[in-house]
Amino acid sequence: MSRRIALVEDEPALRDNVADALRRHGYDVAAYGGRGDALTAFRARLPDLALIDIGLADDVDGGFALCRELRALSATLPIIFLSARDSDFDIVAGLRLGADDYLTKDISLPHLAARISALFRRSDLLQSPPATEDVLQRGPLRIDIKRFITDWNGARVDLTLTEFWMVHALARFPGHVKDRDSLMREASIVVDDSTITSHVKRIRRKFQAIDPSFDRIDTVYGIGYRWQPEAD
Repeated sequence: MSRRIALVEDEPALRDNVADALRRHGYDVAAYGGRGDALTAFRARLPDLALIDIGLADDVDGGFALCRELRALSATLPIIFLSARDSDFDIVAGLRLGADDYLTKDISLPHLAARISALFRRSDLLQSPPATEDVLQRGPLRIDIKRFITDWNGARVDLTLTEFWMVHALARFPGHVKDRDSLMREASIVVDDSTITSHVKRIRRKFQAIDPSFDRIDTVYGIGYRWQPEAD
């Protein structure tokens, strides 16, 4: 069965061009011109991945609202922003809302297809049953790598794909400093330092919503981040 991609883009020519290119790669593409039609469709059936523009007709930030609504429907669904807007503000805002990637419309179609394929490879880890070695336990933290589940003190932490792999990269070797390049490699993203910082802040907030005393992710200024090991 082919993967179903939802494409939300208000410019008809670009929408048709991207949809045709993705279909040639074997994807089933459902294209929408606006937030309302897309959200109605998502509530009836979730796609396997969503590719969303930010400005949707007169709704200048409609894609941001749609991302927030879609993320409420699924914590793990891969979401990519595809926008002409390339400011740091928009990129950071999109990732803070829970998108897994942010691409600008000058990206080549082969590059776009490669980024989509990378996200699907990560989400495929959800499909396999876990084995003992697929569970990482670090004190109150439990990461089920195959089912893409993170728990803290027994409570579920709803992380996006990108956030999940960043937490895994840090917790795998407690006390070891991970620089930003290492975190990008682990999460299969290529972003600037401020975007990595935004991801880490969002991760901290999610853990602190469960445990206000959570302080396991240290910032090592000028270098990167580390996961605090358990106290002796």
